[in-house]
Amino acid sequence: MRKRDIVSVVNLLASRLGRNDEEPNIELARRLASEENFAGIQEIIENLSGKDKKVRHDCIKVAYEIGELRPDLISPFAARFIELLDSSDNRLVWGGMTALSTIADAASEAIMEHYGQIAKAMNEGSVITVDKAVLTLSKLAAANEDNNKLIFPILLRHLESCRLKEVPQHSESALLAVTALNKEAFLKVLRAREQQLTEAQLRRVKKIYRTLDK
Repeated sequence: MRKRDIVSVVNLLASRLGRNDEEPNIELARRLASEENFAGIQEIIENLSGKDKKVRHDCIKVAYEIGELRPDLISPFAARFIELLDSSDNRLVWGGMTALSTIADAASEAIMEHYGQIAKAMNEGSVITVDKAVLTLSKLAAANEDNNKLIFPILLRHLESCRLKEVPQHSESALLAVTALNKEAFLKVLRAREQQLTEAQLRRVKKIYRTLDK
């Protein structure tokens, strides 16, 4: 993307191209990431507050796709993604949480200041919001011992009460934050839910056991 094209980044979004699929947004994210186009990324972030709902939705998609490729490029905008958690637009809420999950390693200190808000979203949000909140909190808990002491009990409480079909995936995410100190507490929670799991769900949980036995 040449410099003179930077001002037209929004025009490359799916909705502006008359497309109903996400491929233009994914491609734009790839281009912005590969070219380290900071001005273009800034424009994407600014348009999260735009009047056009379709553009906002395209922009959050671009943002978290960049995060998957180059989290360092969107980590400076952690505070903006936190703000989206209070949006009345659910697409921006779960999109913001998805973006946070991609940068929780790179921006753990900034995001940690708002871990309570993320935990609240984990308890009250949509399915995708909850999934990504668990992943975000798990990454934050894995960052250092102090974080772990604050967050891991929250993750355990969630695993004790979340829907059965969520137990395997959320346990896999929480595995990132398991340490020698909290391993037994983690296993205790999973074993308490074993009887309720389907065969397929239990297979995934047993794989976690094997991982921890190594």
